[in-house]
Amino acid sequence: MRTKYVLVLCGLVVSIFTLTSFKNAPVLDIAEYAIQETMVVKAVYDGHEDYGYNFIATDEEGEEHTITFQKVGADILQAFDLNSAALVGSKFKITYTHEVIVTKDGDGYEDENEVNTITKLEKL
Repeated sequence: MRTKYVLVLCGLVVSIFTLTSFKNAPVLDIAEYAIQETMVVKAVYDGHEDYGYNFIATDEEGEEHTITFQKVGADILQAFDLNSAALVGSKFKITYTHEVIVTKDGDGYEDENEVNTITKLEKL
């Protein structure tokens, strides 16, 4: 009988320690997350600026718009010297990822940053 009493008491003590450790566990708060999609576009290279590589694309209605790519793979930069003016005006087929990174500041407000990354580049 005494052995059963000691085992039950040990079980209760372990249970209490386990449950109290959960109250000190940090609450997970998603401070940053990203939404990413892959796209393909045909566009004309317009040059490089401090903030990225600019291409001009034409939509279905015939209106032009600029797409800026903040990131380009090192292998792509080896194949195409986008930092020089030699390729300005050239037409490319661009495969890229468009990522919206959402972060929360200390007050809980969300801030969205868009990042376009060229993953494949083909000269047309």
